[in-house]
Amino acid sequence: MELGQSERGRDLTERLTAFMDSHVYPAEPVYEAQMAELGDPHGHPHVVEDLKAAARERGLWNLFLPHRTEWTPDPLSNLDYAYLAEISGRSGALAPEAMNCAAPDTGNMEVLALFGTPEQQEQWLHPLLEGEIRSAFAMTEPDVASSDATNIQLRIERQGDEYVLNGRKWWISGAASERCKVFIVMGKTDPDAPRHLQQSMILVPRDTPGLTVVRDLPVFGYQDREGHVELRFEDVRVPASNLLSEEGSGFAIAQARLGPGRIHHCMRCIGVAERALELMCRRVTQRVAFGRPIAEQGVVREWIADSRIEIEQARLLTLKAAHLMDTVGTKGAAIEISAIKVVAPNVALRVVDRSIQAHGGGGVSDDFPLARMYAGLRTLRFADGPDEVHRRQVARTELARYA
Repeated sequence: MELGQSERGRDLTERLTAFMDSHVYPAEPVYEAQMAELGDPHGHPHVVEDLKAAARERGLWNLFLPHRTEWTPDPLSNLDYAYLAEISGRSGALAPEAMNCAAPDTGNMEVLALFGTPEQQEQWLHPLLEGEIRSAFAMTEPDVASSDATNIQLRIERQGDEYVLNGRKWWISGAASERCKVFIVMGKTDPDAPRHLQQSMILVPRDTPGLTVVRDLPVFGYQDREGHVELRFEDVRVPASNLLSEEGSGFAIAQARLGPGRIHHCMRCIGVAERALELMCRRVTQRVAFGRPIAEQGVVREWIADSRIEIEQARLLTLKAAHLMDTVGTKGAAIEISAIKVVAPNVALRVVDRSIQAHGGGGVSDDFPLARMYAGLRTLRFADGPDEVHRRQVARTELARYA
């Protein structure tokens, strides 16, 4: 099994690494200062647009699309992009958006590229590919266990040349930003159809009457810049032409959307873990306790060794999943995709936790990025399916060998 990069992938890795050193890392304190000056947790600091322009000049733009389309005549493989996602994960607030490779837009652009009509692509996909707007994916609901997507209750009912939506959604990432202009909404069109054919997806512009942002939802006390919100749909009417694909295809579209995105999330997790390990090593070599550097303590060396071992294991498993997606498709890689979705966030959490411990009181403050890293990673154990659902899938497949 070949898990290395292509020549093009290696070139992009070198370019992205140089871009991170020359532009992204130096921009981090500028970003924090501009956000503080804006006084709005969901504001859009100008440094982000500066980084987008710089990334685009260097050919580091829209690299995530793995499908051959008119916008990606020569797409990167999932394996090549995985290496880039890890590097961008080291500065998660800036690098992915600078490259126009930030969730949830990446998944939404894939959906529009694969299932959108030419009119839908012209109206929404093109501005997303240009980085002019943002988008959100509205699936999760407060009243049902949304880890089972067939539970979705929001109703999408056909009335003449329109669809009418009624229901609630929450944890809709990206929706707090004014730059979010469109939602891909998953709801139920036919409650009497077979279980996996009841759902559909439809495009709902943000300014549609009846669509209300109820509240922002903090994550462990943090407000992410693009936000996570609760939405209410009350007789929201959109043209029938806003339907994605056909009625009853919502579950299949959701499954198609989640495969590549899980590779992206997991590799970014590994990037977070690498940066946390780097911060830990720097901290323990600079701090002295009981007459010697903390780095000389046996328990600290165990933290460092365990972190390096676990990161390498998680990276290899994720790269294997990306390779399988390229060679046998998302369905053929389903078990590996479920496995990495459990492994990568949990490994990164353990590494960040050790780094917090090594930093002492500073680790839980905002003087270092570790507390925010921890909050984001802990939340990722729910996003795109909780650990328990993915473990269930892996166990079912393993047990099937003995049935």
